[in-house]
Amino acid sequence: MPPAKKRTRSYDSAKTRAAVLAQFRNVREAVAALTPEQLAGPTRLGEWTVRELAAHMTMAVGSLARKLAEPEPATRELALLEWPLVTATQAVTIDEDTRAIDTADLMGLYDRSAARYEERIAGASDDRLVRTRFGAMRLADFLVTRAVELVVHTDDLNAATGLDIPYDRQALAACTRLLADALAVKAPGGAVEVRIPPYAVVQCVEGPRHTRGTPPNVVETDPLTWIRLATGRTGWAEALDAAKVVASGERADLAGLLPLLR
Repeated sequence: MPPAKKRTRSYDSAKTRAAVLAQFRNVREAVAALTPEQLAGPTRLGEWTVRELAAHMTMAVGSLARKLAEPEPATRELALLEWPLVTATQAVTIDEDTRAIDTADLMGLYDRSAARYEERIAGASDDRLVRTRFGAMRLADFLVTRAVELVVHTDDLNAATGLDIPYDRQALAACTRLLADALAVKAPGGAVEVRIPPYAVVQCVEGPRHTRGTPPNVVETDPLTWIRLATGRTGWAEALDAAKVVASGERADLAGLLPLLR
């Protein structure tokens, strides 16, 4: 019998829309307090400075606002669960676009991006198609990817500056769940149960499927550690050594499956 097809998780679009804006405002408030010296500092993202990272984060909502002003594509080309696994294909272009952003008025850029997002998202249908770098997606799905971008890069910004920018709970939940589901797509099966309380539990990896009782292969971690693992910010061995991950069972080694998003 063939394995059951992975069912796409549903997201509350109204909550996702609000979460994207809430996380963007959290970042905006933090960036406004940074000194010129802090903005010129390095990040863990190659040669990007903090200023370039901060500018890149405006693209999460700014790009959506621009896309909603464009003609709607005729057909959907990309499903939500496909998005994490194709992002690496545009890494060079994303870097070039980020470096081309005019950051002379960084806070004005944040304010304009937020205003356009609020204006254009209002009344837009969840099923409206928007063009992305990777293919046309439903607006509701693309909004989830915006939450992922903001959460991942908020963590990058915290790491670079020593700040403690808060995470909107809904945005953090969406990011955790999408990356967990991407793992289940990349390694379908039921031999390993991955637990990321309080947001996600998925089964993955080929092998005997667990049905009841304590699973023989279990991985458990917290949301931020999972996000760092899934995006390559933290290595599997590093997380195990730091006791950030608990892995039990002979199949509970995810090192060869990570990262999922680059």
